[in-house]
This record gives sequence, C-alpha cells and structure tokens, in this order.
Amino acid sequence: MTATILRRLAQSVPTLFIVVTLSFFLVRLAPGGPFDLERPLPAAAMENLRRVYGLDQPLLVQYGRYLAALARGDLGPSFSVRDLSVAELFARGLPVSMTLGGLALLLALGLGTALGALSALRRGSWLDHAVTTLGTFALTVPGFVVAPLLQIAFGLTLRWLPVGGWDGGSPRHLVLPVVTLALPQVAVIARLARAGLAEVFERPHWRTLRGLGLPPRILALHALRGAALPVVSYLGPAAAGLLTGSVVVETVFGLPGVGRYFVDGAINRDYTLVLGTVVLIAVFVLVLNLVADLACALIDPRLRDPG
Repeated sequence: MTATILRRLAQSVPTLFIVVTLSFFLVRLAPGGPFDLERPLPAAAMENLRRVYGLDQPLLVQYGRYLAALARGDLGPSFSVRDLSVAELFARGLPVSMTLGGLALLLALGLGTALGALSALRRGSWLDHAVTTLGTFALTVPGFVVAPLLQIAFGLTLRWLPVGGWDGGSPRHLVLPVVTLALPQVAVIARLARAGLAEVFERPHWRTLRGLGLPPRILALHALRGAALPVVSYLGPAAAGLLTGSVVVETVFGLPGVGRYFVDGAINRDYTLVLGTVVLIAVFVLVLNLVADLACALIDPRLRDPG
C-alpha cells in the first residue's frame, strides 16, 4: 500500500507540471490583458503596471518566475482584486465552495446509492424505469436551466427559500444550490450502483441466498460492499469538481466561492487568479483520485499492491 501511494505521488508531479505549463501559455494566448480597461490608461501608467507585475519580461522569464513562486506555495498577486493575493482570495472562497460541494456530495452519495439499490432490486419494474428516466433527465438538463427553475418554483412562486446569496452559509440559502449541484451526480451514482448491484445479484452464491428466502433489503445491504467499487472510483473526480465549486451554480446563486472567482478572473484576464484556480482543481483531482484508489484497495484486496 505504501509503495502504491509513493508511486502515485511521483506520477502526480509531472502531471501537475504539464497542467500548469499548458494553462500558463493558453491563458496568455487569450486576447487582451489584465489592465485593458474601457478607458485606456496612459501609456506611462500602463508601462509602470506591467513593470510592477513583471509583465514586461519575456514570456519564458515570466513562466520560470511563476514556477519558482509556485514551488514555494506562492500563487501570486491578483491583477483584478487590488491588495489581495490569489491565496487570500481562495482563503475566502474555498470554504464556501467546500461547504457547498461537500453537502452536494453527501446528498448525491446517499440518494444515488439508495435509488440505485431500489432499481437493482426491482429490475424491469415501473420503479426501475422511473429511476432510469429521472436519471436521464438529471444528466441531460444543464445546471443553468435547473437553477433558474428551482429559483422560480421555490423562491419566487412558493417563497419557501431565498433565490440566492450566502448569508454566512445559512441552511435556507444552501438548499437550492446544493440540490442543483447534486442532481447530475445523483443520476450517475444511481446508475453505477444499479449496475454494480445487478452484477453482484447474478453471481451464483447470491442467487442461492435469495433462493433461501433472505429479504431483499438484507441482500442489498450485504451486496453493497461488492458493488461499491465503481461508485468509489467515480467519487474521486466527482468530489474534486464538487468541492472546488461549480462555476454555473455559484454564479447563478451569487455565492462567493472559487468558481465565481474563476469567472471574474477569466473576464478580467487575471492571469494569476485563473492559473491559481486551475492549480487548485488539479491538486484536488490528483489527491482525491489517490484517495479513491486507496479506498477501492481497502474494499477489494485483489487491488492491493502485493509489495
């Protein structure tokens, strides 16, 4: 197990390096710059700003300096939010995104697993078809459509919940964005759980146990361990996306999370803010994928490193 962790960590370093390198040069290819305003600054002021932020240096020099700073854990200053660094902005936005994503992940895991188990136990029934249909709907309808529909239904029409805002993370302000963010993941997890349980139920020993008259609920409970591998494998990238926030959900509901900072950074050509977001998401993906692989190895001993 230790050898697996060390090997995966060693593989993560070049992967992160490639992501940072590609992102750095792709961001710079976009037209415009961080100090291009509707009313252009005087040439002297523009030149002074470029010199202060090191943008007057050759691109390769800027790239080398960014890598050196990144190696020290310095994500650099924000070009669009004065007097704040990218790390300070993340310190504000990441708790919001992680709260939102963590709750969405728990909701998706619990509801998706339950629906998948019910569907597997009632294969071919109306319940199975209903779960499949609802899952297809949740996957095909994008978040920027679901969010306004929920806002209109529960915020403007019924007036049960606020249509946006954060208010310190109050439960009433979290319901709609969490549900919007969780719905596609519920559908995916339900499908994976159904497929895994259906495969387990086809094994000879499970058919024997069912023939002995064990209740379906008991069978499903014991079969979940054997069917958990595809779900756990999927949770790595899913958790990374959820915990670092959703651009659409945070923008529509006006939440001050990392996703909203990414949008603002892209609009304002804030190079360091965009790159910092990419680095943050890449680190989350690599770490959570490693955690998912280790969890799979604990579930299924056949996946463990023999060394």
